Amino acid sequence: MSRPEHIAPPELFYGDIEAKKYTSNSRIASIQAEMTLRAVELLNLEDEGPYYLLDIGCGSGLSGEILDEDGHLWVGMDIAPSMLEIAVDKDVEGDLFLQDIGQGMGFRPVFQFYPENDTQVEMIMSTAMKCGFTGGLVVDYPNSKKARKLYLCLFAGQAAPGDKQILPKGLEGDEKPTGVEYTDTRIQNQARGRKSRKPVKDTNWILKKKELARKRGREGVPSDSRYTGRKRKPKF
Repeated sequence: MSRPEHIAPPELFYGDIEAKKYTSNSRIASIQAEMTLRAVELLNLEDEGPYYLLDIGCGSGLSGEILDEDGHLWVGMDIAPSMLEIAVDKDVEGDLFLQDIGQGMGFRPVFQFYPENDTQVEMIMSTAMKCGFTGGLVVDYPNSKKARKLYLCLFAGQAAPGDKQILPKGLEGDEKPTGVEYTDTRIQNQARGRKSRKPVKDTNWILKKKELARKRGREGVPSDSRYTGRKRKPKF
């Protein structure tokens, strides 16, 4: 399957039709939700926040909705107007900007990204280092073709006296939301005190989204089913 950027520039490829198809795809929504939670973990925040976060390539706000659920404040930017229009229609909480990051921006980010090959990884890494960032690449599930994901974890500025900036370790083994692994004992102990996050998009998540939509006056919100949360019996 061709990558979208090989077919047309993103602002053209993600027109009204493709933007709606992307947003309504439940598999894409689930992947985006899981990756958003993982990216927040990789930030190694001191507590549950809320924090003010930047979503580069926010699209139609799939990741932003997860940040909303976690109580964070966020600003999103994307190059595709049709994607941003869907985010506006969904009434996401974040501030939205039509922005081409290739033209520069006033933020210092931490990325989850989709390099096409090792050459692109090296180019992005070397550029980040030349711009004064420290950090490196974190690879989750490096031996899996489907689950393998790359995160560019960048540190800006100098660490406080007595502290050091430590790059998280990538996840290995089965693809499960097991949390972030760190090389430093102090951070490991800190992480043990945190609650493990819940699976993405469980029944409670769906009910909360429905209730939020009703409070915002949105029409056409499906009624809660008395079967919500029940397991279906297999048919033979």
